[in-house]
Amino acid sequence: MPKETANERFRAAAQQLGLDPQIQKFPEDTRTAAQAAAAIGCDVAQIVKSLIFTVDGEPVLVLTSGANQVATDKLGALLGGEVGRADAAIVRDATGYAIGGVPPFGHATALRTVLDADLLGYDLVWGAAGTPDTVFPIEPGTLSEVTGATTASVAAD
Repeated sequence: MPKETANERFRAAAQQLGLDPQIQKFPEDTRTAAQAAAAIGCDVAQIVKSLIFTVDGEPVLVLTSGANQVATDKLGALLGGEVGRADAAIVRDATGYAIGGVPPFGHATALRTVLDADLLGYDLVWGAAGTPDTVFPIEPGTLSEVTGATTASVAAD
């Protein structure tokens, strides 16, 4: 039996949540927020960056606007621990996906999730769909609901 692709795993996870993601594949890389926004034709702030940090050694997912950088001091204060950057191995182990294609949900492990409050200012945002060249649109309220995220302002000033 052929191995399930990253996009297939993401789609299956989305369907388990009652979603039917409209995955779009691009011939160019959409690994960075700027690349994704250029390919889609949207504002970079509408791109959902799925970033893995560690808090006291445990992986945590932060869904932030493509226009923002995460203030680790704010994240640490919010979650009550010491924040570190996760390396590629931690990201893959925690999510099941490679950096650049990590979707906002459907991960290998249940992750504590924080949603950047700035994303709620848009009618539609775009997240990675499992690979560096695929994205899907989602309403921010739906994203918040399906991820069970804590919404907070974690953007650097």
